[in-house]
Amino acid sequence: MNTRNRAAGDGAQMLNLLPTVGGPAPERADAARNRRRILDAAARIVAEQGPEAVTMNQVAHASGIGVGTVYRRFGDVSQLLWALLDDRERQFQEAYLSGPPPLGPGAPAGERLDAFLDALVDRVVEQRAILLAAQTAAPSARYTSGAYLAMHTHVALLVSEARPDAHSGLLAHLLLAPFSPSLMHHLSQEQQLSAPELQRGVRQLLTLRAAPDARPLPDGP
Repeated sequence: MNTRNRAAGDGAQMLNLLPTVGGPAPERADAARNRRRILDAAARIVAEQGPEAVTMNQVAHASGIGVGTVYRRFGDVSQLLWALLDDRERQFQEAYLSGPPPLGPGAPAGERLDAFLDALVDRVVEQRAILLAAQTAAPSARYTSGAYLAMHTHVALLVSEARPDAHSGLLAHLLLAPFSPSLMHHLSQEQQLSAPELQRGVRQLLTLRAAPDARPLPDGP
């Protein structure tokens, strides 16, 4: 099996091993449609007004689904917001693990890494309010969450393919470090930088050259 096919297989296998961001439990078609409508309505409210504006009544009205059904499906606002994060994370994982190239398998590792970082900027900017709330509640939980571990493993695989001599595990952490929700919130809200500007900044960071006498990092996990 060549490297590209192996990476694609590893990605598909990894997606199946992430219960914390897995798909919803099997459900009837009508229940699945209702769930989708509720989550899409909550996403619109968050995008337009922020997570603090989400109420179960407002989501029910926006989705056209009875408020009793919304409560039965999600319990309360906090559970609804976490379900929304899980849903968006699942979609993002499917895109970078099994979607079309260059984000998904089928493109060179360097192109896939560029596409992944661009897509991650879009995702973090779009979901910054919910992600920031989650980070504030439990700052260190980011690094042990299923979502972060999946991204770290994916980036490490791409780095090891593009640079076999590199410490891929360390570089993956460093490449993901700028995507801390608090930093992205500061840059996008307080510094008023757009997603394209942030994407260009990440690309420029990746093209900086090390000093001529810098020693290569040792291999590592």
